[in-house]
Amino acid sequence: MFLHCGPFRLNLSRPLVMGIVNVTPDSFSDGGQHLQHDAAIAHARQLIAEGADIIDIGGESTRPGAQPISVQQELDRVLPVIEALRGIPVPISIDTCKAEVMRTAIDAGAQMVNDINALQDIAAMNVVATGNVAVCLMHKQGNPQTMQQQPHYTDVVAEVCEFLRGCIANAGAAGITRERIVIDPGFGFGKTLAHNLDLLRHLDNLCELGVPVLAGLSRKAMLGAITGQDVNHRIAASGAAALIAVQHGATIVRVHDVRETVDALKVWSAVRQ
Repeated sequence: MFLHCGPFRLNLSRPLVMGIVNVTPDSFSDGGQHLQHDAAIAHARQLIAEGADIIDIGGESTRPGAQPISVQQELDRVLPVIEALRGIPVPISIDTCKAEVMRTAIDAGAQMVNDINALQDIAAMNVVATGNVAVCLMHKQGNPQTMQQQPHYTDVVAEVCEFLRGCIANAGAAGITRERIVIDPGFGFGKTLAHNLDLLRHLDNLCELGVPVLAGLSRKAMLGAITGQDVNHRIAASGAAALIAVQHGATIVRVHDVRETVDALKVWSAVRQ
């Protein structure tokens, strides 16, 4: 199986690592560390050197309670970084839910869109459909401002699967082939700790939808709730969560700590072989 990201064809016979570059002042883990363009560009290059297969660049925090920003603010943050990285040996993903940001980022060199709104906006769907890029469709309940207040499901695994099944169908109807689609259950996006653990435990159910599954667990609050560690001391927990996700069928893991995750996956792969 391959994931088609513009000119890139990513071989999914092994798990891929997506490295996070937050060009934001307020992301939950590394907000402000890479807000300056030079710092973000250097960080992206460092993640590639550490083994990242995809670089995911975001200019708007989606942590619980985060406030939205304007299209222009978002573009001012991410566009110089994408332009500076054009030509790197791995695909660039733009982490945004705004159609205009998607379009401009693709024109600047992005080969993938990571949309927490799962292309439910028609304009965003059209941008991706005509852009020859990959897309990650994520589930969330509510919006970042309110999503963690009272998340509720009757059956979180079934409901997330049903939502993403519909998103895949809608994308297909718009002309986006399955070779360009990734799905993400949205750990921490309108889910309690119990919901997150249930999704991780049954991640293989999502794999049955027939497209690659991305797991984004890195440094998240659920790991803090389990370990009692603050956000700066969750590297070990993040690595464990990434390995569990891969063992349950995830094809891509989205992480802050690329070197550690790559090494953990190398050990896991060597044992399997």
